[in-house]
Amino acid sequence: MNIKKILLSSATLALVGAIGLGTISSVLAYQGDPSEAGPNCTAERHEAMEKAFQDNDYDAWKDLMQGKGRVSQVITQENFEQFAEARSLAKQGKQVEASAIRQELGLGIGQRQKAGSGFGQGMGHGRMAQ
Repeated sequence: MNIKKILLSSATLALVGAIGLGTISSVLAYQGDPSEAGPNCTAERHEAMEKAFQDNDYDAWKDLMQGKGRVSQVITQENFEQFAEARSLAKQGKQVEASAIRQELGLGIGQRQKAGSGFGQGMGHGRMAQ
């Protein structure tokens, strides 16, 4: 291979990687953080979502979510009011209180709950010895 092909291939690979990382981080950024817009956010959907929370309308929220995301599996008619309270607290900047409710509901805070390598497995724990 000549040097131009190697450089061009490397530059292309680096660009694709940077775009991929940027996309992944922007998608993960909104999870659990009401100040970050999600990938499906539009002005109309945002307004409808705000109204659903304001009116404590689980059915409207459920329709807007369309079964997407883990939150759709965890939040029910029975715990929607508590979920709405966590969202309200987070919007007020009361992250500790909001996080406590989210943890109680089994939601965590997006990827932040998986801090550290091994996701709670420890370094090498859970692997079979070779």
